[in-house]
Amino acid sequence: MGETLQTLGIQWPKLIAQVINFAIVMFVLWKWAYKPVLKMLELRRDKVAESITNADKIKAELAATEAKRLEVLNQANDQANKLIEEARAAAARVQAQETQRAVAAAEQIVAKAREATAQDHARMLIELKREVGRLVVQTTAAVTGKVLTPDDQRRLIEDANKQLGA
Repeated sequence: MGETLQTLGIQWPKLIAQVINFAIVMFVLWKWAYKPVLKMLELRRDKVAESITNADKIKAELAATEAKRLEVLNQANDQANKLIEEARAAAARVQAQETQRAVAAAEQIVAKAREATAQDHARMLIELKREVGRLVVQTTAAVTGKVLTPDDQRRLIEDANKQLGA
């Protein structure tokens, strides 16, 4: 084996020195290069995991917020529909009340018109009776050729009124 190593150009003292140098370089690299790089990679891995966790939390909060927004929106729609229905009912009540008031006012106007017509009719009948009585008295006076006394005139008017009333 010693010859084989000699043939390959390997010398034990140099090999041992190279192994020691390699071990020293490995220790130095591990201590001051690999360890900080590995520590930095571990920190980065932790940050990525934390970011993923935070993203999941944000997604959950966003979903909860969206659900709350939809719930509030639905409640607002329900309240708006309720207010619209209440407004329609109030409008229907007001319309019914106004219709009743208009009907009552129209009935009052018709009743007043009937009453006024009845009063005018009664007044016209009274005037007609007076006029007929006056004409009867005047005609009787003209036919008989005599002057009638106030009692005769009253009696003729009453007779004419009785005949008109019958």
